[in-house]
Amino acid sequence: MTSEPHAANLRLGVTDRRVVGLRERLIRASEGATGVSPDAVKDPSHFDETLDGALRIFQQNKGLIVDGVLGPETETALTQAQYTLGDRPLFYDAEHPLRGEDVELIQANLSRLGFYYGHLNGVFCRKTHYAVVELQQNLGLEANGVVDLETIAALARINKNITSSKAYSLRDYHRLEQATNALKQRVIILLPWSTSGQAISPTAPEQFTADQERITTDVALRTYELLNNVGASPVILSTGSYMTRSGEPVRTVESKAAATQGHPDALVLTLHCDWNASESANGVATYYWGDQDGAETFSPIGETAARYILKELISRTGAQDLGCHARQWELLRYSNAPTVWIDLGYLSSAAERINLENPEHRERLAESILCALQRMYVQSADNIATGTMSLSDIEDYYNSN
Repeated sequence: MTSEPHAANLRLGVTDRRVVGLRERLIRASEGATGVSPDAVKDPSHFDETLDGALRIFQQNKGLIVDGVLGPETETALTQAQYTLGDRPLFYDAEHPLRGEDVELIQANLSRLGFYYGHLNGVFCRKTHYAVVELQQNLGLEANGVVDLETIAALARINKNITSSKAYSLRDYHRLEQATNALKQRVIILLPWSTSGQAISPTAPEQFTADQERITTDVALRTYELLNNVGASPVILSTGSYMTRSGEPVRTVESKAAATQGHPDALVLTLHCDWNASESANGVATYYWGDQDGAETFSPIGETAARYILKELISRTGAQDLGCHARQWELLRYSNAPTVWIDLGYLSSAAERINLENPEHRERLAESILCALQRMYVQSADNIATGTMSLSDIEDYYNSN
């Protein structure tokens, strides 16, 4: 048995007093967490195989990376899963907003009733507060914005007639239908890997961090230039400063919130490279916010963009199709704008590393993103086969509109 410092992630084989708390929290969060109770084992502070299996099931159910490690994202999901609706009053706190699955459930119900039009992100934000107040006013309750037992009971009575349709998705689809100006002045926020806040694979070598940052930043800059040339308003999330190849300063911002403020139709694209212990792993993939089983899509624009981008990447680069997937990763959930995670390829693959190090290949990646967004926002472009739209086609479109 091994013991790790307090700040280390908990995983199989570790002996740490925090494992006792993990067992208790996992029981509260997962109905299927059997055999992990501190009373059921000889040493409750030891991270054994039963606890490893229970944590992996929890990660699978939450659409997280299934690695059996209590890392930051699993920690966040586990904390939010501690609450079921009615366990605590819900209210707006600007400095320390309440988070949890109970908040997400309230948002979903308010959305289906037409009171809430924000992201179903499990954060009790100002929009959620206003939606609760409006609900209470319509139900004849005290309009204080607090979701207490009385409000929950009233909501349950009227919710018997509410279907499980994706009413909250309709607004996003409507936005796409009304996108008459396509990419002109549209805010596209580009996140190189370092600004995403995501951890790297534990099997990756030390050099992977610098290589991934260099490649994703270059693709972001190339995508920025292409978008800027057709009149979009791209911005790169970065604390540094850059110049375009034509010598113009690149617009940068230090937070997604600052970039999306006042731009409800913005789109966030976060760029990544991947690493796998097997050198044979290769291909491209995209991710959006939704249930992993496909039952719910919480970000229709994110899903649509992810699918278009993946198709163009495959067609224009010949990369293997690893699919477009729904996930509940924190980066996808907590942005106030639709977000697409783009895996550009595996640096652990010798062939893909050669491609990703090639400037011409990175230019094709950027062109794929531009063409995908053009196809999404201009629905008439669907009559052009995937991978055949050219940059001159896009330029002609904007010159004639």
